[in-house]
Amino acid sequence: MKHLTTLATLLAGVAFAGAATACETTFRSSDTHPEGYPTVAAVEYMGKLLEERTDGRLCIEVYHSAQLGEEKDSIEQTQFGVIDMNRVSLGPFNNIIEETQVPSLPYIFRSVDHMHTVMDGDIGQQILDAFTPHDLIGLAFYDGGSRSFYNSQKPIKTMADLEGMKFRVMQSDLFVDMVSAVGANATPMPYGEVYSSIQTGVIDGAENNWPSYDSSGHFEVAKYYTLDQHLIVPEVLVMSKVTWDGLSAEDQAAVRQAARDSVPEMRRLWAEQEAQSEAKLEAAGVEVITDIDKTPFIEAMEPVYAKYVTSDVLKDLVARIQATE
Repeated sequence: MKHLTTLATLLAGVAFAGAATACETTFRSSDTHPEGYPTVAAVEYMGKLLEERTDGRLCIEVYHSAQLGEEKDSIEQTQFGVIDMNRVSLGPFNNIIEETQVPSLPYIFRSVDHMHTVMDGDIGQQILDAFTPHDLIGLAFYDGGSRSFYNSQKPIKTMADLEGMKFRVMQSDLFVDMVSAVGANATPMPYGEVYSSIQTGVIDGAENNWPSYDSSGHFEVAKYYTLDQHLIVPEVLVMSKVTWDGLSAEDQAAVRQAARDSVPEMRRLWAEQEAQSEAKLEAAGVEVITDIDKTPFIEAMEPVYAKYVTSDVLKDLVARIQATE
């Protein structure tokens, strides 16, 4: 009986190993966020859909927590085909793909629902298509929540409170100019360096959404969160064009559809995580500043729009977004 049990265990192990290696192609996908984060879980969900729909031929392995590099480096690796897929913030693309500047503009979206309507339609597809000339295939947009300022020094209620303070931003000229427009000093740096930089006083704070503020632990060193919601920037899931060109038309269609079908799941996970993070951080003693007049902040962004919305393509995108109900 003991021998039978041992044999059964061995056979089960062989079967498991066979199942684990059954995929003909496994795409390596990068994400800077930790395991369990909504964007990571959404790409894993996409992988399950893809594996089921291709009878196990195509799979996705998600490397979370910046295992394959911070966003700027991982974008270049994806362009070269070293990384197959990448979930990335739009900010790092702003200096590469001009269309990505539009959804990155402060206060361009009136609400999260407005952003969804815009990015799920023709405008969103036009922006996804703009990735192709840059050796990337735009697959889908995920939520990035609304981004607000947080800092270690004091409650921020007005633009005057921001004067001279140092905030980390993504490595994007647009983000630098946005922070400068409200009187603060922008310091571009990789996401992974923010915690220690706040802790040591290199910067006073940063700006991000509730789940990132939570999962990064930044609330531990920056307990003042001002709900100014200056950005509602979607995030993007891309595939290397090198990898894409190696797929059959049928498999390309399967990848694109699985990506689209992962979006509702991502949004469900995001809404759930956002509510949990907000409740957790308020219980942890974070001071949330909600009594803020956004009008001066919105008006201060006029020079930013003037600087970045210059081409006919961008002007048209802005006008169409503003006209979208």
